[in-house]
This record gives sequence, structure tokens and C-alpha cells, in this order.
Amino acid sequence: GGGGGGGGGGGGGGGGGGGGGGGGGGGGPARARALLQQSVSARLQVRPPERGSEAQWVEIQRGLVIYICFFKGADEDLVPKIVDTLLNVKLSENENGEFVSVLDLPGDVLIIPQATLGGKPKGRKMQYHANIEKEKGLELYSQFVTLCEKELAANAKCMEAGVLVKHGTYGNRQVLKLDTNGPYTHLIEF
Repeated sequence: GGGGGGGGGGGGGGGGGGGGGGGGGGGGPARARALLQQSVSARLQVRPPERGSEAQWVEIQRGLVIYICFFKGADEDLVPKIVDTLLNVKLSENENGEFVSVLDLPGDVLIIPQATLGGKPKGRKMQYHANIEKEKGLELYSQFVTLCEKELAANAKCMEAGVLVKHGTYGNRQVLKLDTNGPYTHLIEF
């Protein structure tokens, strides 16, 4: 199922477009879905502007943007598998035109919780019945972020290059600005 998420225009929209790719791994229903886009630079609003305070943003440069959505049936055991796959899959192009993992690039990582990846059209409406309950989803998302941070911190190349792991706020509306090199979007199910 190709279809780049329109260069990731408005995070939400970009993600949605990717949906509907092949069935879940291991025969059963998918327990999580991740959408990956290459970043030249990306900014994500983590807190909207309020009276007397400016909006807060996090920012990364070259690396990977990961949109993540957990479905019913996802648990703590699944998180390390997802992190291992996403950080080691060879999707980032280095100076020599070879494809390497974000750890080998080494590149920054921006993690965006994206419940809309669980949407299925019913009539003219989208439904999200497969999505995990909010509290459990927040728990797994927090573990996912922590584990990504640990993996990058344990990687000598990443430490030397001073790469960053940034992440969005679970359950918030988010504004995303993304410069990406090519409509090069991958949807991976777990």
C-alpha cells in the first residue's frame, strides 16, 4: 500500500492517508501501527498558546518522525519489539546514498502519538473502535518514548552526534511543520 502522506502536511491528515495497509503481523489483528517519515527538519507544537503564554514547540533536524498508535490487545511486551524494529529498520539515506537505520545515520527522532492511525471508515464517518483505552494508551506511549530515549542514549554514534529524541503530548491537538526529503512514507503494523 504505497501512498505517501502528502509530505506530512498537517500531521493528522498526513498520517490518515497512510492507513489501511496490509493486515497485522503474525496472523492476528494488528496491535499497533506506526507511520514513518524522513525528516530534514520538523517542529511539533506540544502546548497551544494560552493567555499570557506562547505556544511551546519541540524541534528536530535530520532523522525520523514516528507516528504511533496502539490498538486493543497491545501490552508492555509489544513495546520493545516496536522500538527495536523502528530504530533499526534501514530507511534513512546517508551521504553515500546508502540506506541505514536512524541509529546508524545517526539522526534525531520525533515521536507523535497519532490515534487517527486506528481509523476505519464506516459510511462517511471514521470510527476508532480498534484503539486502545486512553489510560492504557498513555502508559504504552510513555514506555515507548522512554525506551526510544534509552536506545539512543546507549548508542555510541548517537551520543557522539548529540542526537535528540523529542515527543508530542498524548491526547493533545498537535500542529506539525515537517520538511521531508521525498514522499517516502512507510506504514508498519505489529
